[in-house]
Parts: sequence; C-alpha cells; structure tokens
Amino acid sequence: MTENDPLRYSILASGSTGNATYLETSQHRILIDAGLSGKKIENLMSQIDRSLKDVDAIFVTHEHTDHCHGVGVLARRYGMSVYANEGTWQAMVNKVGNIPDEQKFIFTPNTVKEFGDLDIESFSVSHDAAQPQFYQIHHDNKTFCILTDTGYVSDRVAGTIRNADAYLMECNHDTEMLRMGPYSWPLKQRILGDEGHLSNEEGADALMNVIGDRTKEIFLGHRSQHNNMRSLAHLTVASIMEDHDFAVDQDFKLEDTEPETPSSFMVL
Repeated sequence: MTENDPLRYSILASGSTGNATYLETSQHRILIDAGLSGKKIENLMSQIDRSLKDVDAIFVTHEHTDHCHGVGVLARRYGMSVYANEGTWQAMVNKVGNIPDEQKFIFTPNTVKEFGDLDIESFSVSHDAAQPQFYQIHHDNKTFCILTDTGYVSDRVAGTIRNADAYLMECNHDTEMLRMGPYSWPLKQRILGDEGHLSNEEGADALMNVIGDRTKEIFLGHRSQHNNMRSLAHLTVASIMEDHDFAVDQDFKLEDTEPETPSSFMVL
C-alpha cells in the first residue's frame, strides 16, 4: 500500500434494520448494500463528509430489505451501477423498482471482478435468501471482508476469507435472549438454523478460525435490536477469544457497529 492511496472505509449502518458500508480509494467509491432509505443513507454519508454523488456502484449481497431497501432510489437518483448475482436480481426486482439496464450488472458468486484499483471477490454463504453472497474488497495487498448474514461459516468460506486485514463479522444474537424473547417459534428456528444468523458465540468461533497475523480491525455487525446488546456481544466475543489466547485489543482492535450511526473512517 502506498501512503497516498489507502483503502478507507466506514460502516454506515449495521443491524437488523438496515445495512450499508462505504469504501473508497483514489479511483473508486462504492457501497456494499444499501439497506436503509435513500434519505437515511444520504444523511449517514454526510456524517462522514462524503456525498453519494461520488459513489460509482452498489454491490448487493442479497434481496432482504435490510440490505436492498435503498438500492433502487439511489441508482435512479445518482446513476450508480448496481452489481448482484442473477438470483438476487430476480428476487429483488419488486423491491428496488425500475433500474435502467445500462446500470445493472451480474456478479457471479465465487468470482473476482477488477474495478480499476479494486479487486472485489464474491463468495456464497448459507442464508435464507435466493442466492446470498458477500464480498471481500482487495486493494494494494490489503483486504476488507464483510460477512453479516449466514447460518454458519463453512470450511470453504473460512478458507476464502482467512487472514484479511479487517472484518465486519456477524454477531446477530445472544442465544438465550433469542430463545426467551418475543419472536414466534418459527422465526426463532429460522434465526438459529443453518440458513439463519450467527450468534455471538458463533461469530467468535468464526473469527478464531479465520483471523491471522495481518488482521488489525474486527467490527461486530448485524446485531439484533431485540435479541442482543452491544455490551453483551462485545464481551462474549472478547472473552471467548481471550480464553483461546487471542490478544484482543493488542494484536487487533475489536470494534462495535451501530444501526444508524456510521463508524469512524478506517484506513488500510
């Protein structure tokens, strides 16, 4: 990485009510997901002193509303290109409305696309969506990995995302809070299943299996507002990792995310 050309990013929002991450280099500015209203995303961008007018593209992970709610309006308003795999395009067509054909692109799962100074890698996950995939963003030998909706992390996925410089990793729920909480039993079963979401403990286990000596930043994401708490997620993950001799907040930083407050700009 050259001093004048880092990869910068901010997790604009992460949670069950909406998800969006902003990344920039000297050549490109992109969003991974746009799961809030266009107005809310505009406001979040203004909080980090950036404008959606400069964003080139949105990369969509799957068609659930908390990941694609603002995709259509942003594409139409700002002329952004939109990338998603074929299954996701078919599943979200009624949610995003009409997007001009010249702005729509297919991003096949488990492939890498070159975008100037960015290489963006898609990888399939286990989630109850049509064809869910997440992304690793590579720039100048640095990698930022996003994985926030999956029922489990397979050996294949773990191998793909191992030893990234930074992660946004799902810690959706505390298992006991979910079991005792207000959700219906079918919804609880869905969240706990292999196509649901990672618990705090499962997120910690996944991290222990993938982080390496390059890893410097870990953000805990997609926290449920009904079945988790920020302090609980952080304490659970930190405690499990420390019990396995990981030097939390020494070798790497463990950070929290918020549903409608952007993180500080991070630099890789």
